[in-house]
Amino acid sequence: MGSVDFDEERAAFHDFYDANQENLRNALVSLTTLMKSMLQSVPDVSISNVSGRVKDRDECVKKFSRKYRTALETAGTSYTIREKLTDLIGLRVVCLYEDEVERIKEAVRGEFDVIDITDKIAQVEGTEASFGYKGLHLDLRLNAVRKDMKEYRAYADFPFELQIRTVVQDSWSIIDHKIKYKKSIPNDLKRRINTLAALFELADHEFLAIRNATSARLTEVDGDYTEIEAESQTVDTVVEGSSSEKQALPSGTYAHLDAFNFLRIAGHFFPGCDFDAHKVDGFTQEIVSMLPKITRGKFNYYMKDAIADVKTYKAEFEASGEVMNPFTVMRHCLYKGDKDIFEKMLTDAARRRFEEWLNKREAS
Repeated sequence: MGSVDFDEERAAFHDFYDANQENLRNALVSLTTLMKSMLQSVPDVSISNVSGRVKDRDECVKKFSRKYRTALETAGTSYTIREKLTDLIGLRVVCLYEDEVERIKEAVRGEFDVIDITDKIAQVEGTEASFGYKGLHLDLRLNAVRKDMKEYRAYADFPFELQIRTVVQDSWSIIDHKIKYKKSIPNDLKRRINTLAALFELADHEFLAIRNATSARLTEVDGDYTEIEAESQTVDTVVEGSSSEKQALPSGTYAHLDAFNFLRIAGHFFPGCDFDAHKVDGFTQEIVSMLPKITRGKFNYYMKDAIADVKTYKAEFEASGEVMNPFTVMRHCLYKGDKDIFEKMLTDAARRRFEEWLNKREAS
């Protein structure tokens, strides 16, 4: 029923909280697990972390007093503290990119009953001179289907808050809470805080822009291979050897090898192979560190010149039960193309074994 007596309602809330501590902890574990499982099925979303907490009892009372008590008691409106607290249980989902926040929100709305939405992103971005914490807060309940499930019945009526943030927004929130004085301070300090917040906001935008630009470049990877093949023809007559090789093609004449055109070439020689982005990045950098001016055409030349021999070697090598993945094949191709420059592409044991094979093949 409730009342307008704060001491009475505080005591009632303490009783409720103390009696339901185990239920609250179990609800937190169950809701966190449910949220993680649900987010796994959301396409094009990169989740950094899903976490949660049960709000401290005294913090709950302080929040109620700060936000609701004065208005309710001034109006003479009966209340209970519990009914005003939608974040007694709180979950936080941290994603990587700004546009994922909206996709997560829509997925959540399809799985839970939404009590309220507080869009702190829109609040900040809609104010001309304001910077600060950005995130999306949803007050939620289990929907009717899940309320009837046995595993949720004990806490079916517990509301909970879900905060959705990007990694950058989450980082800013942590730092922002450590800044002790932000309002009644000199203007020069306010400007510095606002500048810092603006840098975090810019970082969020740039991460998204870089991701989109990378996706666009990867789309280009699926383009025409003939241009790269044409560039390879210009290096067919280059005299091999480490001293001439490093000066074979003037800087700027052709596109230098990078992760994107590496993928186009690797995809040509290994169709259908799904190359891990981190391995591609590291492997490309390793090649460039050994031959800084290597072009995509020259890399393609090394591949097409040696791939047939290396695949023959691979077949014999794997007959013994061992495996050569595409990266290992490419290492052998590069080594065969220039043994001085790419000597370290292979381990000593792998290099000796390959050299023995090459010598036997040459002698036969």
